[in-house]
Amino acid sequence: MDPLSIIIGVAAGLACGLIFYFIRAKSLRGTAEAPKSAEEIAAEKAEQDKQIAKSVAAKLDTQLAVEQERIEAELTERFKERAAKHRKTLEADFAEEKIVLDERAEKIKRREESLTSREDKFHNREVKLDDKIAKVDDKESKIDKREQEVEHWNDELGQRAQNLEEQEVAVTQRLAEVSGMSQDEAKTEFFKQLDVELVEEQNALIRTRRLEAEERAKEMGNEIVSRAIQRYSAEHTAETTTSKVELPDEEMKGRIIGREGRNIRSFEQATGVDLIIDDTPNVITISCFDGVRREIARRCLATLIEDGRIQPARIEEVLIATQQEMDREVAKLGEDAAYECDVSGLHPKLIKLLGKLQYRTSYGQNVLQHTKEVAWLSGGMAADLGLDPKLGRRCGLMHDIGKALDHEEEGSHPVLGFEALKRFNESEVVANAALAHHEGFEVKSIYTTIAAAADAISAARPGARRENVERYIKRLQQLEEIAISFKGVMKAYAIQAGRELRVIVNNHSLSDKELSKHARDIAKRIEGEVAYPGEVKVTMIRETRATATAR
Repeated sequence: MDPLSIIIGVAAGLACGLIFYFIRAKSLRGTAEAPKSAEEIAAEKAEQDKQIAKSVAAKLDTQLAVEQERIEAELTERFKERAAKHRKTLEADFAEEKIVLDERAEKIKRREESLTSREDKFHNREVKLDDKIAKVDDKESKIDKREQEVEHWNDELGQRAQNLEEQEVAVTQRLAEVSGMSQDEAKTEFFKQLDVELVEEQNALIRTRRLEAEERAKEMGNEIVSRAIQRYSAEHTAETTTSKVELPDEEMKGRIIGREGRNIRSFEQATGVDLIIDDTPNVITISCFDGVRREIARRCLATLIEDGRIQPARIEEVLIATQQEMDREVAKLGEDAAYECDVSGLHPKLIKLLGKLQYRTSYGQNVLQHTKEVAWLSGGMAADLGLDPKLGRRCGLMHDIGKALDHEEEGSHPVLGFEALKRFNESEVVANAALAHHEGFEVKSIYTTIAAAADAISAARPGARRENVERYIKRLQQLEEIAISFKGVMKAYAIQAGRELRVIVNNHSLSDKELSKHARDIAKRIEGEVAYPGEVKVTMIRETRATATAR
């Protein structure tokens, strides 16, 4: 409630109480005293009312003063609270404003620093541009001078060309007088001789290409025949398709054969090989083209002979144990080969295929050893060419991986290797090296060419595609002798295994214009007198040397 209404209510209550009190007192006095007149009673009543009013007014003033003080104190307290709250609000707003202002000041400061930095950069650029402009001006002046010199040289060359034309006309007239033929007649005769020589060279080139095609066809035929010989058991491949197992005595042959041939049939059916039991004492021959299968059969038979218990159930038991042991050994061989060649990240099945190459031969060479040789050769050549040696070794190590599959699947080893490498998530570069390291497929990477070159180097071992050394040396000497027999030739060197002949001539005896004719004459004589494979490139070298000594 409002404080003023409370004060008024209290004052009204006090006034009513006082009036009732005086009326009660007056009535009591009237009964005790003698009766008075109406005027006296009215006067006394008026006086009493005045006194009561004064008393009530005094009390009301006192209460009003107290209440006013209380209200003022309450209002003061409320004002102070509101002032404090307002002050806190103002202080919080001021703090937030101060933070915002500080952030803006910091941003302005950073912008000023950025502007200062940009101004420094612009200044440096202006300095550099001034330097460049100065250099460009200098170059322009030099170019102008050079253009003037070129114009002067052009004038001199024009004069020289005019003099040469006059001399050429004079020489032509003199030649026509000496030869008795006009210029047109001489040209006609020269072109006739040139046509004859060109026809001869064309025929020789056609003959060369035909011989190359025949030689290539012969090589391909030899390769196909060699692959067929390598795949199928034959008399001349007995060393690579058979294994010998020694027996303690002749009685063991009968135990291996078993009653009515039961044991030998079970063994051959389980292992997939052929057992050859002949009159050779204390020896049994195991025949199989698959080297891994033949090795498993050999170990299984050796274990059975040592154990002495040879029967179908025992054969299957020993065969399973031998196959598991062989799988571990093949994987170990593959891991060792990969580790030796520093090739990592190969699929486990590729590692097993790599280990199988230990039991595979090609042209009498162990394929795993050949593969490791190719890997190191490929890595070395890749490093020399500035390429990745690790990728080169990987391509070399995987190039013949298909030879581990060509006993089990149909197809050539490049195709089988390519399919296996793609199946086991090898890169396109490695897969193409396996596919195209022999001719007949598109070469998509330099690493394929490197692997093919390394394969050829590794295959060029004693006993594989070799040539008689005496015949080779004799051919080189014959090439050098033919070149030296020509006029003006000082020295001749047969290089590149006889595929190139470098001829050094005397610069005083032969001119540059005569070198082409001499090279062609030497080449024609080599074609007629020397028997050689492929082509022989004749390179003529003529130089002039001047020597002076300062003392």
